[in-house]
Amino acid sequence: MSTVNIQREAKLQNCYNQLVETIYRIEFPADHQLPQVRSLAMTCGWNIDNSISDSIALKAKAINAKPMGPVLPNTVASNATPDDRGPQVGFNSQEFEPSPLDELSKLELTQEEKQIDNNPVAQQQYQYIQQAVANKSLGFSFQVHPMIQQFINYYRGRGQKTMETGLYRSGMFMRMARRIFKEEGIPENVAWLGQVESAWKPVAMSHMAASGLWQFIPGTGDRYGLKRNAYVDERNSLDEATRASARYLKFLFNRYGNWELAMAGYNCGEGNVDKAIRRAGVANFWQAYPYLPKETRDYVPNILAVILVANNPSEYGFGHVRPAAPMQYDRIRVPASTNLNIVAQAADVNVQYIRFLNPHFRSNVTPPEPYIVNIPAGKANEVVALFRRIPASKISNTNLASSAAGETWQNISNRTSVSVADLMAANPGMAAPKGKVFVPVAGNNIQATSYSRPTNVPKAPTVSNVRIVKAKAGDTVAKIAARENLNAGEVAKFNGLLPNSVLGAGREIKVPTK
Repeated sequence: MSTVNIQREAKLQNCYNQLVETIYRIEFPADHQLPQVRSLAMTCGWNIDNSISDSIALKAKAINAKPMGPVLPNTVASNATPDDRGPQVGFNSQEFEPSPLDELSKLELTQEEKQIDNNPVAQQQYQYIQQAVANKSLGFSFQVHPMIQQFINYYRGRGQKTMETGLYRSGMFMRMARRIFKEEGIPENVAWLGQVESAWKPVAMSHMAASGLWQFIPGTGDRYGLKRNAYVDERNSLDEATRASARYLKFLFNRYGNWELAMAGYNCGEGNVDKAIRRAGVANFWQAYPYLPKETRDYVPNILAVILVANNPSEYGFGHVRPAAPMQYDRIRVPASTNLNIVAQAADVNVQYIRFLNPHFRSNVTPPEPYIVNIPAGKANEVVALFRRIPASKISNTNLASSAAGETWQNISNRTSVSVADLMAANPGMAAPKGKVFVPVAGNNIQATSYSRPTNVPKAPTVSNVRIVKAKAGDTVAKIAARENLNAGEVAKFNGLLPNSVLGAGREIKVPTK
């Protein structure tokens, strides 16, 4: 909303982008990506004491050690209860939830969960696994192993709530995921990997700075075209991140020739899998198993267990879970730097819902280029028609108002405090209000914010004599006024400042003589 064109000056643009990134790293700290305040100061040309810069990074690291509470309500099946809500943080209301991968890395199966032979139910289910793989009913093949049944035992016991939550939330995203995976030539059931990665939370973040439904780390996200800048983190997007995940899995499958190793590579990277294969002497997950990281050894059978349960929930005691309704939305392209408030007004929803459909936005403004935005289903034609009526140059300083049948421009003027002339100028060719009408912000008593010194400062009081006073370190306008026995408000107004404005040492302040 500022009048400053940041893109026009390279130094200012670099400073601004790095500033936003630093704020992001302070509010969402990760050990591998601490805020680089020294680098920021050098980019922006600021003189900041290095000890202060280093202390910020250390504080962010300390915050990272504390668990972050969930943000979105964990609405689950009938007999499941939501997690307790913890402290919430967020940059421009973008809030993160802990990734289930962090808990998975600590999971140890109990002796009871590992027991199959002396458990008639587990034996029957293990036979079902063998039959499902032999029939290729899941759309892809994998090698049957007792550990898969052991993770099913876990989900039927102490992991029941986790499975119920995942099956419920999967309803929002699996239709979209299946479609994209199919388009990319990936078995649709492999998309259940998302349940283990994030429990279907679009803003999940792990301690390794992996983020989104598909838990991309920054490097892999960049590799598959997911943008990260001051405006968006597409690792948290819905369609884009899902397509990137499918393409990465396809690359891994082509590399290793089987889905177990492809899933392993997704978790720990190709380097670790290549090393394990070299040590095992064969490209087989279960033979490479001892040489893989602990988390990856659990990760693959865990996903296979989830796939089996999800495809036959009644067999495993989850027939009572009803998945959530699919997230439905239209996708439209909006002009550069569009404020999400006008998108929300055009779609008859609040901006929080637009942010819910677009979890990758870091703020309420789209990037400075035409960009695709998810909007409520069925609203595409209406919203696009509205955007076509308004010049792109005016999108950032326009609001919308809904008019009722029979209303006049004067009625709308009365409730928006915008003149009839301004309203008619903003809606050319509309003799009377009809549907949604444009309301110019400039005529709505809302001033654009400028971060340069304002030229329209209040006029100084008329005085015959003026004296210059130099501020001391730590001075404010109010302190100088007190020393001079003057009214702080008058001195502030005289200098175009606020009474609590902090002044640098040596700054000249005008004060009227008595």
